[in-house]
Amino acid sequence: MVDESVIDAFQMMWGKFPEGVMLVDKSRTVLAVNAACATSGLEAGMVCSKLGSPESHRGCLANHALANQKAKFKKISMNGKEFISFWVPVVGQDNIFLHFTVGMTVDYGNCEETIEN
Repeated sequence: MVDESVIDAFQMMWGKFPEGVMLVDKSRTVLAVNAACATSGLEAGMVCSKLGSPESHRGCLANHALANQKAKFKKISMNGKEFISFWVPVVGQDNIFLHFTVGMTVDYGNCEETIEN
C-alpha cells in the first residue's frame, strides 16, 4: 500500500494536466488517476497492463524505468497519429511510476496557446 501523501502529491501536481496520467506500482496496479484519465473511465485499482489490447502494451518501458530509476519515453503510432508515451519513476518510491501519453487528448502540433479567463 502506498502512503496517502504520495497520492495527495500526485493529485496536486497532475490533477489538472490535460492528458490522462496514472500513478502505477510495479505490479501494474493503478494507484491513482488524474481528472483527464478518470473521464476515460479509468480508476484506481485497475491493472494497467490489462487495459486495451495486448499490442498496446508491447514495448512497455515500465520495468526499465523502475530498474534504472530514470524516465523513459518512446514515440508510438496509433490510428495514423503519433504520440509520446512516458514512464517516470517517482522520487523516493522505488516501485512506483507515472505513466502518461502526450498527444492523446490534445493535438499539440495543430494548436495555439489558449488563455481562458
